[in-house]
Amino acid sequence: MKYINYVNLSYKPSKRDLVCTFSLETKRDIKEVAGAVAAESSIGTWTETATVKKYMEKLAATVFYLKKEGNSAEIKIAYPNELWELNNMPGILSGIAGNIFGMKEVDFLKLKDIEFPENIAKSFPGPKYGIEGIRKITNIQNRPLVGTIIKPKIGLNPKDHAKVAYEAWTGGCDVVKDDENLVGQNFNKFEARLKETVKLKKLAEKETGEKKVYMINVTAETKDMLKRAKLAEDYGNEYLMVDIITVGWAGLQTLRNENFKLIMHAHRAGHAALDRIENHGISMNVIARLTRLIGCDQLHIGAAVGKMFETREDVLENKKVLTDNFYGIKKVMPVSSGGLHPGHVPDLYKIFGKNIVIQCGGGIHGNKLGTRLGAVAVRQAIDATMKGISLKEYSKTHFELRSTLNQWGTK
Repeated sequence: MKYINYVNLSYKPSKRDLVCTFSLETKRDIKEVAGAVAAESSIGTWTETATVKKYMEKLAATVFYLKKEGNSAEIKIAYPNELWELNNMPGILSGIAGNIFGMKEVDFLKLKDIEFPENIAKSFPGPKYGIEGIRKITNIQNRPLVGTIIKPKIGLNPKDHAKVAYEAWTGGCDVVKDDENLVGQNFNKFEARLKETVKLKKLAEKETGEKKVYMINVTAETKDMLKRAKLAEDYGNEYLMVDIITVGWAGLQTLRNENFKLIMHAHRAGHAALDRIENHGISMNVIARLTRLIGCDQLHIGAAVGKMFETREDVLENKKVLTDNFYGIKKVMPVSSGGLHPGHVPDLYKIFGKNIVIQCGGGIHGNKLGTRLGAVAVRQAIDATMKGISLKEYSKTHFELRSTLNQWGTK
């Protein structure tokens, strides 16, 4: 089949088709290049071959929508259901997000969205707990969860790491997590860190009367990652954390399919290499959809405030993908982090509502009052916001919040 034969703007996708939306830029004929993308991501190649059989044509992808503007276009491609192996995310992505990005006909190409048919979506397990399960385990029903990341991100030994976590928990944090590049280095071995931090987690729970959770980073080679997850489970921990981009989709599937009794927190370190360029790569909302299907319970999705680059619209789209009605698959708890401090809480609540983990790293540990009182200030900001009181007004009777607003303001 010639590339142009993969374009049929009269085609109506069926409920069983997998549909992808791309943005495409090329100096060549856009319609033909759109066909090239459909061909290369299904059964075609750059030339006619003698090995093609008539029965294969039913597996061909079809460009059914093309909206052109200058040298660019938004295109939608429908892929036959039979083209894909169930419960194989690497296999699916090798088609719709593989060679097509390197084709010389394409100047820029971005995978903007994927619409999965029900049978493919349900071949993946989805989250074990999701938002409802997280709220049940943490016993927090009607407010955002307060979290922090241990700072400095790497370098502390296990005992000092645990002490920082303890200070954050006793100040009011519900959640403490490792940073993305703390794994099992010689200065902070995995099991030693787990043992010390879980011990102080239990002490913080006893002292505060609140449930506390620790997201320990199990990221490693897949077999080692599974061993670390099992250790976390054996120590009675409730959570694990994993760097989803760097462990890969296959590693992530393996981790989820082991069905540990652990909430899976997904850190997206490396996502911007895929999604930051506006006209090339894979969008964050696609990453979010894949993460939900495979089965993570929480995912970083940006903040629209703080230090990260995403717009409010980007973040809201990511949130929608995690929390929409999707074939009965459990909803994922969004996580917001990146340069956040108590002054951002009202804006974050407007964007996300109560179903969010607000993670302040430097916004707690960089507080001039110290880690514990920095955590107190975040809880005060959430209390004020939930009561409909401005931070300025609430800070008049809450010293920690007042001091923090003087330090960082509300932007």
